[in-house]
Amino acid sequence: MYFSLSWRNIWRNKKRTIIVAASVFFAVILSAVMRSAQLGSYSYMIHSSAKLFTGYLQVQGEGYWENRSLDRSIKIEKSQIQQIENIPNVSNYSPRLEAFSLVSFGSGTKVSAVVGIDPELENQMTGLKLKLTEGEYLKQNSQGILIAAGLAEILKVDIGDSIVILGQGYHGQTAAANLPIIGKVKLPFESMNNAMVFLSLPKAQEVFSCYDHITSLPILIDDINNLDDVHTSVRKIVGDNYDIMMWNEMMPDLEQNIEVDNASGIIMLGILYIVIGFGVFGTIMMMVSERSKEFGILVSIGMRKWKLIMVTAIETILVSFLGAAVGILGAIPFVFYLKFNPIELTGEAAKIYDQLGIEPILAFSAEPIVFISQAFVVFLIALVTIIYPVLYIRQMQPVDVLKA
Repeated sequence: MYFSLSWRNIWRNKKRTIIVAASVFFAVILSAVMRSAQLGSYSYMIHSSAKLFTGYLQVQGEGYWENRSLDRSIKIEKSQIQQIENIPNVSNYSPRLEAFSLVSFGSGTKVSAVVGIDPELENQMTGLKLKLTEGEYLKQNSQGILIAAGLAEILKVDIGDSIVILGQGYHGQTAAANLPIIGKVKLPFESMNNAMVFLSLPKAQEVFSCYDHITSLPILIDDINNLDDVHTSVRKIVGDNYDIMMWNEMMPDLEQNIEVDNASGIIMLGILYIVIGFGVFGTIMMMVSERSKEFGILVSIGMRKWKLIMVTAIETILVSFLGAAVGILGAIPFVFYLKFNPIELTGEAAKIYDQLGIEPILAFSAEPIVFISQAFVVFLIALVTIIYPVLYIRQMQPVDVLKA
């Protein structure tokens, strides 16, 4: 009976109901878009950073990340790599052999990272070929090197010059080679651009006497939400003898920055919720003010106040639920449009993104939790406003209301 009476009441004055529901409707859309932008930007930052070099996870030798020694390199069978490639949600992988060596030309010398790569797989994962500024890209059997543009400038070398690589190879062997420069690449971070050399993987294994070995197998996946499943599958394939590092273990600074930004984002959402709360509260006050004489008459003819409170509370719940539900339906196409048509950044923001090697766009997330959580929070805010009509009806004196 109470539900039926409440449902009829809310449609007795359609304009009032639409105003209350609309305030909840727009609140849901606004908060959903704001949260979508936050979560989308975090996913985009993680994906861009993972794609740039580390991957979402890496298979490594036990203790390699702390020591970075070729003695902790690993040998992964082709059958195991094939199994990893066939794991659902794995999009790319790139075996690497990484070492630190002296790189010299003439009187110039610099300690640099020397990385052996599979040219095609590396390009598929990181787009290294797109960063080529001069010369030609590596091939599987290349005997030359790609040098970072900043390092080339430091050493004052150009295409065709040969540089000397001198370092320590596998199990203490001397690694020495005189290799020609076949191309230059411009890398996004200054620290990388000033100290990186790329060789084909077979050539790097030859130089460092580390045949058939790699130091890491970075793996890229299609969605960070599938990371745990992929990690479990990779662990089953490689066993317990190897370490599997996650992106947040390899990039702790990025994780901390996201956590700090997320905390500030939640504070901003809190401020938005306060604004939303006052907006909804204002519409509820208006509704109660308009119906004050109606409430006074009902109590005067014998309706118990607690029954009137129950009917009014159910009305508020119904209108709030209606606004939240329609708000979800309204937010879905809006957020999905932004997800597939991200906002292009310009000006200083675009320059910062370009320096990081990231496309300057503001990405959005369309995860179900974005819509559900925001609708739920706004719905709760609307429910809190029930307190006002409850207190009003409890303290109401029918005689005073009818005289007003």
